[in-house]
Amino acid sequence: MNAAHHITPLGKLKWLLKREYWENKGGFFWAPVVAGGVSLLLSSMAIIAGLWAASRAASTGDLHINGVNVNGLDLSLLTSQMSAGDAQDLANGINFTLLLSAGWPFIVLMFVVFFYFLGALYDDRRDRSILFWKSMPLSDTQTVLSKLIAGVVLAPLLATVAAIVAMFGFLAIISLVVLAHGGSPMTLIWGPAEPLTIAASFLCRIPVYALWALPTAGWLLMCSAWAKSKPFLWAVMLPVFSGVVVSWFGLMRLFGSDGSWFWAHVVGRLLLGTVPGVDLAYTADARAPRESLHSLLDGFSPATQFAALATPELWIGAAVGIVFIAAAIWLRQRRDEI
Repeated sequence: MNAAHHITPLGKLKWLLKREYWENKGGFFWAPVVAGGVSLLLSSMAIIAGLWAASRAASTGDLHINGVNVNGLDLSLLTSQMSAGDAQDLANGINFTLLLSAGWPFIVLMFVVFFYFLGALYDDRRDRSILFWKSMPLSDTQTVLSKLIAGVVLAPLLATVAAIVAMFGFLAIISLVVLAHGGSPMTLIWGPAEPLTIAASFLCRIPVYALWALPTAGWLLMCSAWAKSKPFLWAVMLPVFSGVVVSWFGLMRLFGSDGSWFWAHVVGRLLLGTVPGVDLAYTADARAPRESLHSLLDGFSPATQFAALATPELWIGAAVGIVFIAAAIWLRQRRDEI
């Protein structure tokens, strides 16, 4: 009996995911890793520049802390001068810099996932490797779903791990700087900071990202399966052109709304779903003005990551995305080559 008959559907999906990973390792793995490394490099350069400027100011008597002239970079003095409010501001500042240091892999993720879906089904037809894969005991449904899972789960997971590593790398760098200048890393860095909470919030965001990205993923996969050439132009220009038409003729007035609603809830959901954190723009809490740095950081706790699950925009978009994915499967079954 053929060995392929012993492979379960779940086993086939596992091997298809491995295929997607190895074929796209550069984007899925190396791109966020390099982005995290660049983040650490630039952060180190900024710290060195800041230390040089502070040292120069101290040597000329221009460095003051709470009105006290400081002749050297002794961080133990800073610790002794801090009030409770200063300590809270320090904690908020460190947490904010941790978010910034971890942001680069997520920026790269946005572009990697967008262009991955755009070429996922088109490239197979362009190089005619689709004929080989169709000769295997694999269904089009399994193939499309493996690409979907790779884009909305595997790639974000790898980017999240890279972001967390970059964040802890940044913590290690500033801890060494504090230690070298007479400060206590536990008092000034690790005590006030909340790296474990931020890391947990990143991990909790993955399922939210997967659901929120479904309409964009489904739209891009459908365009990738349908377009005979230039899938990027079809995928981008159709929503943008429809937005221009709707705004130009004021069609949304027929429904008691305006063109901005169409751009946000149709064009935006079709094209911006791969942007990490874009769901925050659709929640009431995110639209409220940020009064302080502390309120900004409140949005990155694990508990608040699942707030998007209570929004109808997420589930309506997910349902639309599922329709697009079904259409992509149907198109792949009927199109073998360009």
